[in-house]
Amino acid sequence: MSDPVSIRRLYGRRQGHKLRQGQSELVEALLPQLSVPESGPLDSQILFGDSRPLEFEIGFGAGEHLAGQATARPDHGFIGCEPFLNGVVGALGHIRDGALQNVRLHMGDALEVLERLPDASLDRLYLLHPDPWRKARHAKRRMVNHGPMDIIAAKLKPGCEFRLGTDHPVYVRWAMMIMNQRRDFEWQAKTAQDFLTRPDDWPETRYERKARRLGHEVWYFRYIRV
Repeated sequence: MSDPVSIRRLYGRRQGHKLRQGQSELVEALLPQLSVPESGPLDSQILFGDSRPLEFEIGFGAGEHLAGQATARPDHGFIGCEPFLNGVVGALGHIRDGALQNVRLHMGDALEVLERLPDASLDRLYLLHPDPWRKARHAKRRMVNHGPMDIIAAKLKPGCEFRLGTDHPVYVRWAMMIMNQRRDFEWQAKTAQDFLTRPDDWPETRYERKARRLGHEVWYFRYIRV
């Protein structure tokens, strides 16, 4: 079955509400300084000018988690990919307000950026609340499929971590099925409470708070690359 690696198509709107003047100015002034180069190989030296551990977030929403992780580890470099302009604007606001120097952004397909990184170059990769694509015929669009996971496995260093968060039961079942078929990741949960409790170093997002207000359960998956 084909998946996001072979489909190579971003679904949904690229922009929601119209940007206010201040937001537009932020995009014009700050985004070019932080954007991942459009082509060519990527590594820590190219992105940050030095050698440092790299972390990667696929679909960072409004950027709260990305900014929180970057604030906690200023000596690491963070790469965030998000196809939607309004989310990028949110991240830019957090980066500006926190005076963060260790974040680079890509407004587009995360897989295109991932493929340009060296193998075994990432210390951690995050996939938080991806689109669940509820209908069975759309399952091939889910990021947790073997094609994307092959790329993620290649780019993570052995012993390093893949984190997945979701509040959707369909995605939980699907992700557990896919990940249980793999031998290159080891699930860190020993009890149910281990994936029902948000780790202390996992910043909460607005999306997550909204899910809880709606009465949704939230699941936190941690896998180690073996």
